[in-house]
Amino acid sequence: MDFLKELGIKEKNFGASTGIQWNETTDQGELNIVSPVDGKAIASVYLASEEDYDRIVATAAAAFKQWRMIPAPKRGEIVRQIGLQLRKYKDALGTLVSYEMGKSLQEGKGEVQEMIDVCDLAVGQSRQLYGNTMTSERELHRMYDQYHPLGVVGTISAFNFPVAVWSWNAMIAAVCGNTNLWKPSSKVPLTAIAVQNILAEVIKANELPEGLFNLVIGRGSSVGEKLLNDKRVPLISITGSTEVGRHGAQIIAKRFGKAILELGGNNAIILTPDADMKMALPAIVFGAVGTAGQRCTSTRRLIIHESIYDKVKETIVKAYRGLKIGDPLDENNHVGPLIDKIAVGEFKRALVRAEEEGGSVICGGDILAGKGYESGCYVTPAVVEAENSYEIVQEETFAPILYLIKYQGDVDNAIELHNGVVQGLSSAIFTQNLLEAEEFLSAIGSDCGIANVNIGTSGAEIGGAFGGEKETGGGRESGSDAWKAYMRRQTNTINYGRTLPLAQGIKFDI
Repeated sequence: MDFLKELGIKEKNFGASTGIQWNETTDQGELNIVSPVDGKAIASVYLASEEDYDRIVATAAAAFKQWRMIPAPKRGEIVRQIGLQLRKYKDALGTLVSYEMGKSLQEGKGEVQEMIDVCDLAVGQSRQLYGNTMTSERELHRMYDQYHPLGVVGTISAFNFPVAVWSWNAMIAAVCGNTNLWKPSSKVPLTAIAVQNILAEVIKANELPEGLFNLVIGRGSSVGEKLLNDKRVPLISITGSTEVGRHGAQIIAKRFGKAILELGGNNAIILTPDADMKMALPAIVFGAVGTAGQRCTSTRRLIIHESIYDKVKETIVKAYRGLKIGDPLDENNHVGPLIDKIAVGEFKRALVRAEEEGGSVICGGDILAGKGYESGCYVTPAVVEAENSYEIVQEETFAPILYLIKYQGDVDNAIELHNGVVQGLSSAIFTQNLLEAEEFLSAIGSDCGIANVNIGTSGAEIGGAFGGEKETGGGRESGSDAWKAYMRRQTNTINYGRTLPLAQGIKFDI
């Protein structure tokens, strides 16, 4: 395929890189990557060894000592050039994202556009690494705080956004003066290799230190555990399930490292009697079936007022029956495959459990077979009538299942249902009632890190801080002041007088 050649993807690829050099280990096993689109082999990757990992981290740590001394706006210039390179390879990289992961071609290219947007954001941020100046209680003293880079920043990314989430971390961390070590999902390593090849062009052209952007593709039980336990990596950003995040956070905390956690979501949209359904319908359907329901921000619960429940149910089912499911590289299709057959199994098990608990599958839920569905990874998105209290509804199933939940009374009851899960990532309400909207956004409203009015749960812009509360982990990435997580904060006091007054009026004469 031409896009693989353009991105430097070979039939067999190495799994560890310092941005310029690839470690040529071949004795740790080989990942054979099969596309969920058509079930065909794409390429393979030799897994990195623990020795590879140690060499990579040592190189990244050495590069940090040089990179931190480069003025932040000049670091921003490098990120600007990376953004230009991503523009050059947008179509090829977006196609690989779609083919390797299974999301639609529009979403694949959109993910690369998100990388480009993050680069643009980071370039501006490189001139805005602000600290505050405070008034000192002591005469002839000045106080202020400033931010310094941390060192090697680790990024553990998930399969559903194989490149965008890495860019949130790597580009912001880079302008802050850090180097980056990336451990991608073993389900989608080829996109990471392609990005590394794109970065290499910028690194070589600017004669940058080896080890600025690093890649390690290896087993979680070996390389992954070494990364979590490595004191040379002061911060690790983890995107994945709540279980993965809990395991990683405990290990990192034991060594007093820092963690950014972007974990599970169980996102809901509230529809009040004052909702504009013409606006709400596309938000609901895209939120629930986009990326085949494999987004952290996918809409999983629809909380509907009883007075409009039957009409909404009828509208949703009609929309679902019109979905086109098939090859995501065909832009006429709405829904592509799940990532693999394991995910298909989880999809079916969740529907069985929902019915066992008293729910009713009213649309979809089938595994597709035959021409065009040879990979065995295609399903028909499901709509299920359920109660919020069901155990399966309380869990995050990474698949296109939308639970319809009825509420009575005022919006307070809907918000109680909405908040009645352990996850707290993204949320939304559709209403033309200002009082309902403001309550949803208030301290007694949504308990999520993202709360929207009259837009869906999915498709956050990069300018805002992304992340959630409760078992979603509490981390923040991308925009706003999320850059501060990649730096260490320092408070400075300067005495420019000739005496030494102490704070709080303490006297100490010698």
